[in-house]
Amino acid sequence: MKLILIDACMRDGESRTRRILEPLMSELGKRYEIETVVLDGEDYQAVGRRVLAERGEGHVPEVIAEQARRLAAADRIVIAAPFWDMSFPAILKVFIENMSLFNITFKDNGTYFEGLCRCEKVLYITTRGMNVKTGEPMEGATPYIKAIGALWGLGEVITVAAENLDYSTPEEVDERINAAVAQGLEICREF
Repeated sequence: MKLILIDACMRDGESRTRRILEPLMSELGKRYEIETVVLDGEDYQAVGRRVLAERGEGHVPEVIAEQARRLAAADRIVIAAPFWDMSFPAILKVFIENMSLFNITFKDNGTYFEGLCRCEKVLYITTRGMNVKTGEPMEGATPYIKAIGALWGLGEVITVAAENLDYSTPEEVDERINAAVAQGLEICREF
């Protein structure tokens, strides 16, 4: 079975999100073949007027179309990204825009869209500096991922988060990250 990891952890070695991600991926690696897509801001271009016009003429770079096909064929998707500006880093949105391709990740029948992805579960791993919980109005990432999941035909979206890390002692940060890892490992059993 194939799992695609979309890694938008921007701080590498000091990434608190990566501290949750790594043990979960180690566990999932026991059951899945993992392809990692590292987003660093260099590989994907925002879908602006030019790119949109090219798409309208049927021109999509093959490297983008091939990545979207692999994403559509994945059995599971894991997204790791910190909480930035009430959502996630812009590069993740840019990646999603690039992968949102007609007749690859979704299609429509003239009345309504239909998702073409086979993924049954998405795991979204995040850390938040602020005391913002998943599902609160100020947390924009999970609702967006669920919305794109509806468009693409993705299954259940599960969020694992550690919150209030910027206003905690180092010991409290460790406790919250360890609690998120424990929660994530439990989720991995059924993922």
